[in-house]
Amino acid sequence: MNRFLLGGLAALMLVAIGLFWMQGRAEVEKAVPPPAPAAGAASAALPSADPGDTVGPAPPEATELTREQRRFGRYDRDSDGRISRVEMLSTRTDAFRKLDKDGNNLLTFEEWAVTTVDKFDGADTNQDQYLTAAEFRKTAPPPPPPKPKCICAK
Repeated sequence: MNRFLLGGLAALMLVAIGLFWMQGRAEVEKAVPPPAPAAGAASAALPSADPGDTVGPAPPEATELTREQRRFGRYDRDSDGRISRVEMLSTRTDAFRKLDKDGNNLLTFEEWAVTTVDKFDGADTNQDQYLTAAEFRKTAPPPPPPKPKCICAK
């Protein structure tokens, strides 16, 4: 019985503290008046938005990239103008299924790496371990066959 009485008394105390706290915040918020604007000083302190004869720099123009330049940019991860062996190999992970030579639905690293390294070595004509844009052009996939025209019954 004493527990219920002490619990009820504690609950009433918490409610009373909450009410006093809310009143105290309301009083503090009511007591702060907004600042009064000065009559003529406010308009004189504002800056002018008139730029006058000022001319800003021209916006940069985007250059039209060829398909091969965009492809080179996708492989050139560090944008140094050349493709390293690591950059060339990094995008080949999607081609695993095409490279499965023994047809066991498992692609070993050797099956994948031999084809890609051979492709890189074949394109690297000056053997400097980097591909220039001209050398990289040799690694382009063949263009897709043209789509057949629609033969619709009229």
